Amino acid sequence: MWPPRGQWLVAVRIGAVVLPLVTCAVFSTVRDDITAATVVLVLVLWVVAAAATGDRVAGLLAAVSGGAWFDFFLTAPYRQFAIKGSDDIEATILLVVIGLGVTEIALWGHRQQARAAGRSGYLDGVLGAARLVAEGDTPPSALTDLVARQITEVLGADECRFVEGPVADARIAVLDHDGDVVRGDHTVDVDRVGMPSNDYVAIPVHRGSRIVAHFLVTATSHVTYPTAEQRCVAVLLADQVAAAVDAR
Repeated sequence: MWPPRGQWLVAVRIGAVVLPLVTCAVFSTVRDDITAATVVLVLVLWVVAAAATGDRVAGLLAAVSGGAWFDFFLTAPYRQFAIKGSDDIEATILLVVIGLGVTEIALWGHRQQARAAGRSGYLDGVLGAARLVAEGDTPPSALTDLVARQITEVLGADECRFVEGPVADARIAVLDHDGDVVRGDHTVDVDRVGMPSNDYVAIPVHRGSRIVAHFLVTATSHVTYPTAEQRCVAVLLADQVAAAVDAR
């Protein structure tokens, strides 16, 4: 069984500090037989390993720890946090800079992978709902419950429920087909302020030019910042139930 995430992060961060220390201490016993470039490359490997966990703090700790212990063990005067040689100063600075750069690159890769996985999940949700509608065997209530859960997940909301008929209250914000959240004649800047909290956002269910129903979404425990892509997926999901609901 994996340890809780908090404990895992603590262990990763401790390792990010300790492993460069141990590496530099070992290399200090043969410092006359190795070059600074060799040590830097080995220390960068520890930075890459720490950053690969997806924790920016671990990557930064590994980079700073590597630079500090490289200075302490492998640059004159030895066993002091002081550097006199210009080559050693350059090597230490490069180690920290490269480590920081590698950390950011690794985290960028993690973000891209997460986005790709999210897009795949959204597509699976839309296709799954469309398949259920096409098969016609799923009761409308079960279908709307499924789509409501998917919308909740896509938007990061707390709750989503299905309501028959068009939106009756003009004060409720509406998520339209362009992915815009509109309240009256005002468009909410979701990217900056997030989805309206402590209030409902309606997602109309369109059947041609008619609105046959809508989903009411709310997030009261936190502010959510779904991307335009996520908002459009939520609208697409809502429209999947139009045929089943209108046929009742």
